Amino acid sequence: MKKLLFILLVVPFHLMAQEAPGSVQFWDTLKNHCGKSYEGQITAGGKEGDGFTGEKLVMHVRACNENEIRIPFFVGEDKSRTWVLTKGKDNLILLKHDHRLKDGSEDAVTQYGGLSPNTGMPDIQFFPADQFTSNLIAYASNNVWWITVDESSFTYNLRRVGSDRYFSVKFDLTKEVKTPSAPWGSEG
Repeated sequence: MKKLLFILLVVPFHLMAQEAPGSVQFWDTLKNHCGKSYEGQITAGGKEGDGFTGEKLVMHVRACNENEIRIPFFVGEDKSRTWVLTKGKDNLILLKHDHRLKDGSEDAVTQYGGLSPNTGMPDIQFFPADQFTSNLIAYASNNVWWITVDESSFTYNLRRVGSDRYFSVKFDLTKEVKTPSAPWGSEG
């Protein structure tokens, strides 16, 4: 009888225990890829002459710590772009785009992005444009970025709400590729 009572009391509490917020699970999945590089392809929004189409696209989960993940996005020989994800104490994730010139200095248009409005799901996080972005790039005020990640793929997506602007690039996480040299503005 004691054993049955124990099971009836303890098992429901175990089942009620909450799992980690979606953003934390998302974060942990990304951290599993730290140090690895993957090739991607444009799945939407690409067109000849856009600077992306026809180029080799590689993401490198370069640096991971408790609160920041840096993912350089190489477009051919262009090493100017790094996606910077920062996890706050509230488990909300901030996405910023760190754009650099060849000499390593910041581009005039850099550090734009947005904060996830909630902890979201384990395999997707959304980032509506923040006020800094709106002030920096007025036409990007309606941007929403989102990143998806699962066992086999990582996608980076952009939708400019109210327009036909949509861009998506998908990376195959099942096949590591050679890591390019450091992005512009980073040390070796």
